[in-house]
Amino acid sequence: MRRLFGSVRARAALGATAVVAVALVAAGLAVLLVLRANLIDQADLQAEVAAQNVASQMAVDRSYADVDWPEGRPVQVVNEDGRVVAVSEDLEAIEGAGSPEVRVRGGGAGEDDDAGGGEVSTDEPRLSSGSATVDGERADYRFAAVEVRTARGEDVTVYAGAPLAAEQSAVGTVRESMLIGLPALLVVVAGVTWLVTRRALRPVEGIRREMAAITASEDLSRRVPEPDARDEVARLAVTTNETLAALEASVERQRRFVADASHELRSPIASLRTQLEVGAAHPELLDVEGAVRDTVRLQGLAADLLLLARLDAGERPGQGRVDLGALVREEVSQRADRLPVTVVGSGAFEVAGSRGQLARVLGNLLDNAQRHARSSVEVSVRSERGAVVLGVADDGAGVPVEERERIFERFVRLDDARTRDDGGAGLGLAIARDVATRHGGSLSVGEGERGGALFTLRLPAADGA
Repeated sequence: MRRLFGSVRARAALGATAVVAVALVAAGLAVLLVLRANLIDQADLQAEVAAQNVASQMAVDRSYADVDWPEGRPVQVVNEDGRVVAVSEDLEAIEGAGSPEVRVRGGGAGEDDDAGGGEVSTDEPRLSSGSATVDGERADYRFAAVEVRTARGEDVTVYAGAPLAAEQSAVGTVRESMLIGLPALLVVVAGVTWLVTRRALRPVEGIRREMAAITASEDLSRRVPEPDARDEVARLAVTTNETLAALEASVERQRRFVADASHELRSPIASLRTQLEVGAAHPELLDVEGAVRDTVRLQGLAADLLLLARLDAGERPGQGRVDLGALVREEVSQRADRLPVTVVGSGAFEVAGSRGQLARVLGNLLDNAQRHARSSVEVSVRSERGAVVLGVADDGAGVPVEERERIFERFVRLDDARTRDDGGAGLGLAIARDVATRHGGSLSVGEGERGGALFTLRLPAADGA
């Protein structure tokens, strides 16, 4: 049972059927109540007319034997002592006509008739429900009671009834029709809802099966089917395929990253091991400087890989305030043994973020510029539209237009920078762009005024800077 109602189709069909059932029951009760009230109103009007007719005849001093009794209406006349003084033809008994008042009908008072000195009461007729036995047959009626003073000065009350057989028959017929039609209609609603929901969810089941197959096969190149209709399910399929594409690209990037990292680590480790083994066998041949270079290179590569791993894991930069201008001057002052670096722009240029990571970005950009420059490097810092813009330009050969996005990929070195000793591992610019993105900024490359490369780092200015 739980498995059956665990289905979306079953829950939708059950919910729709329950809602329709409640609505139909409420509507049916309302119809029955309105129909019954209208038919009772008609019976009250008939009973009132019959009572007023008999009362008018008594008011003109017509004897009880000469009263023209309404045909098919039970009528009895009761004096003020509660004794029945006259009844209509074939009337045997009335029950409940003198019961407490049920409701009073508005309008239509009896007319006064002074022809014989009698008088019909102007009070509203009293209406009540009861039963009467006429010619041996008992039935339910609505009674109207009208008070009248006869020409002889006797106060009597005329009780006239109208049959409720039509009301009971109509209400019963409608009720039986509802009891028969309601279950059939609910079955139709449940079936239609089940079929419509099944048809609407069929693409979802196709998506689920394909996702299960992708999970089992671990083949992220597969895609789920996209329905032709442009509805919510189609948008779900499109989003799922976009997610699969992003996941495939991420996994492929991770695989390539691991392969490239293994390759980059293998070279310095193998070189270092070779030098140590030669030194162990022939101490006089030990290349200490080469071993130190390989160790430093291995240490730097490990640090780069660790930083990339933290960035990929979603590490957020701090929210401290960093003076980018002071950071530039500090970094440039530590590079006196390399190509000269000129700083353009002075003042405080504060940004929010991690001082260590931003120093890493600046160091990577300066390393890249000094590696490719012919004679000098220029660093500029300025404010621009709520942002701090850092530019690093060199007078080297520049970066070809078709390579300006590729150089920010990991382990990418252009042809003139493939030597590991000079060109590095190809992680510096990738790290710089990742850090810039994490700080809400951007890093791009273009052509400088001196024909070389111009790297532009744009970061949001700190609040209040």
